[in-house]
Amino acid sequence: MLDTTSTLKRTPFYARHVALGAKMVPFAGFEMPIQYEGIVAEHRTVRGGVGVFDVSHMGEIRLRGPGARAYANQLVTNQVDAIPDGKAVYTPMCLESGGIVDDLLVYATGSDRLLVVNAANFEKDLAWIRSHAPSDVTVVDENEETAQLAVQGPRAEDVVARIYGDRVRELEFYTFFEEGKGEDWTLVSRTGYTGEDGFEIYVKASRALQTWDRVFEAGAPALIRAIGLGARDTLRLEAKLPLYGNDIDDDHTPFEAGLGWAVKLDKLDFIGAAALRAQKATGVERQLVGFKIDEAARAIARHAYPVVDRAAGKVIGTVTSGGPGIWVGGAIGLAYVPVAYAKVGTQLAIDCRGRDATATVVSGKFYKRPQ
Repeated sequence: MLDTTSTLKRTPFYARHVALGAKMVPFAGFEMPIQYEGIVAEHRTVRGGVGVFDVSHMGEIRLRGPGARAYANQLVTNQVDAIPDGKAVYTPMCLESGGIVDDLLVYATGSDRLLVVNAANFEKDLAWIRSHAPSDVTVVDENEETAQLAVQGPRAEDVVARIYGDRVRELEFYTFFEEGKGEDWTLVSRTGYTGEDGFEIYVKASRALQTWDRVFEAGAPALIRAIGLGARDTLRLEAKLPLYGNDIDDDHTPFEAGLGWAVKLDKLDFIGAAALRAQKATGVERQLVGFKIDEAARAIARHAYPVVDRAAGKVIGTVTSGGPGIWVGGAIGLAYVPVAYAKVGTQLAIDCRGRDATATVVSGKFYKRPQ
């Protein structure tokens, strides 16, 4: 629904955010909650209990028709044509150059493929997908009619199971179930963007508020709170999950971004395959690395801060994401650096507003949830 006083859109949950006292900010063309009670408190809620995110700004695009499966497989780098119904797959979608158009989820819903793309990229992605679609595929924009909630945290399963039953507990990570038709359609997937166990619930926009209320009623016995985009960002950073526009973009390839595991070069040709096969053969020149800033530096690296080699007198890279490790402690971040600087244990110098802070390259995720 369009705001009559601005060009910003509002999700179906806008009234709930305002009632809870959320601080609303522009984001990807929407008026979205950045925080309610504070980023630190909300971050800890998700790590220790359960948090609910309005992610209705994300974009839904459905591929229909006899060629839907094959076309989806041509669009993205991962294998998505032969996956069974009820399976979701994370994948980059690339340009011919190998640069990343977007990263998205592909849901196998019968003969269809439902693509869930980043909010800031929706119009670009929709145009890209339509421009390459063959005659036996219909590209359906389901963005305006779909609402989405993410229920995340170690107690999320109990909350969602109170609504949809014990079949929720049987879902493996990156699987889902659907029920209902038309306005009664619901999709529940075990997916998320926080590093925690969790679920994403898709419903028609007409049933959005009803679903919000059901989730919070089901969560009453648990620690449950509404969570804003601020904590969504700090949570995903601790889990080393990339953010489009920061850590990945059309100037970087999946191999450079550490997403090579989602590139299946042995499948039939897909957009960007030739460039990615060539890069795989020659190797990358730069790499996205995780780093921790030495505690003595008392600094936090932010997006676009330079990574420098003072001895060589040059800038060698750029911080893509950075901030405090709210749950893991210290200051953490991601940066692109030449491969010579990407080895675990390498010390980096980050120019934090004119003062160098020493950081160390680390492996893996900053945070891994207990199993």
